[in-house]
Amino acid sequence: MNQSFDALIIGAGQAGPSLAGRLTAAGWTVALVERKNFGGTCVNTGCTPTKALIASAKAAQTMRQAAHYGLEPAAAFTVDLAKVQARKDAIVQASRNGLEQWLTQMPGCTVFRETARFLSPTTMQVGDDVLAAKHIFLNVGGRPASPPLPGLAQVPYFTSSTILALSELPAHLLIVGAGAVGLEFAQLFRRLGSQVTIVERNPRLLPHDDADVAAAVAETLASEGITLRLGAECISVSLENGQPVVEVSCEEDATPSRGSHLLLAMGRQPNTDDLQLERAGLHADAHGYIPVDEELQTATPGIWALGDCNGRGAFTHTSYNDFEIVAANLLDHGQRRVSDRLPVSAIYVDPPFAKVGLTEAEVRAAGTPALVGKRPMTKVGRAVEKGETLGFIKVLVHAETDQILGASIVGVGGDEAIHCIITAMYAKQTAAFMRRSVFIHPTVSELIPTVFGELQPLDAESTKY
Repeated sequence: MNQSFDALIIGAGQAGPSLAGRLTAAGWTVALVERKNFGGTCVNTGCTPTKALIASAKAAQTMRQAAHYGLEPAAAFTVDLAKVQARKDAIVQASRNGLEQWLTQMPGCTVFRETARFLSPTTMQVGDDVLAAKHIFLNVGGRPASPPLPGLAQVPYFTSSTILALSELPAHLLIVGAGAVGLEFAQLFRRLGSQVTIVERNPRLLPHDDADVAAAVAETLASEGITLRLGAECISVSLENGQPVVEVSCEEDATPSRGSHLLLAMGRQPNTDDLQLERAGLHADAHGYIPVDEELQTATPGIWALGDCNGRGAFTHTSYNDFEIVAANLLDHGQRRVSDRLPVSAIYVDPPFAKVGLTEAEVRAAGTPALVGKRPMTKVGRAVEKGETLGFIKVLVHAETDQILGASIVGVGGDEAIHCIITAMYAKQTAAFMRRSVFIHPTVSELIPTVFGELQPLDAESTKY
């Protein structure tokens, strides 16, 4: 059947549904196509399920540390992974169902549960239907990458998606890759009771962040008994007595790592390979991303790419902001651009690591005259009171303009406290403004003005952790 709409939206991740809501409210007819689960990566295999599991792991860790707070546990506790998974699944299902109900009942929106492929710049094959529109928005998301490690074809392994259905607690989880995914799964499974080994090619964790940040995160993981195999070259995998083995070539130790389960956490790839982009006059780059301009328009007029498939940010918050940019420019006569947003992100190890703007390494590389302020969490009253003193707060300021260049917080509440600095940077406020601010006591955030009041020249030596 041939059908025409004002807009086709391919994918029900973070950008697609909200865009459907804005467009239909403006009187547009919209076809939204989703071939799998509503909500995309975040709801189904990303933020929502992993943070639910991290919450269970945090509760387990708190129970283990009861004596530290003057409490004597009534009895030893056990982890029931089935119940942990059931709690996570219920949270995911509620979010997914709510989104699906909203979309299917949205006036002006027709939902198709099929795979979409281009026939031309204005038409797409969707199951047995041919859908046409002058405006097409691609929000197809991404999936875990499986790089061709030697031996991988013969070894069962999990990805960040499939491990969410694990029915048994691994005795020893081997993780290849130490990005956000690898680190978060490492800590949560360790706290649930597994032995965990991380194998990473880079000589340190978080190579795109400052060395002091990497050191603080490594200290946290090591203190919980997680084995870090860093600087691992020539990684290959094999089976030994039915269980996975990760073989490496390391200067310090080339001993293979043996475990019961294997998780590959080696990045993600966009879901663009089956869209038949060439029929729309489009071509993905070498990594599979669809190139877009500052307003998220592709090289073909009338086609936009939003979210993980455009290579302009692989986060829920950037995907949602993509929707805001497109909606504002189309419906509100706006002039919003991708470059308007600050680079912000967090890794949800415990304590979390959050950052905004430039890193210390980036400031040094640019030769920018800068000041740095830094305070360990051991000097933050709220952290001391909570018994969670790992990490630090660090801020970077332009030495001549007093503008805030960036900040990193590793520590309890850091993922929330960083927003004080994010807001100030969007408002183009200065370090002086932050110093004069009065925050609530006792909080982690209240020390941020203090850190801005302790600025020192960023000299040639790295700031000590």
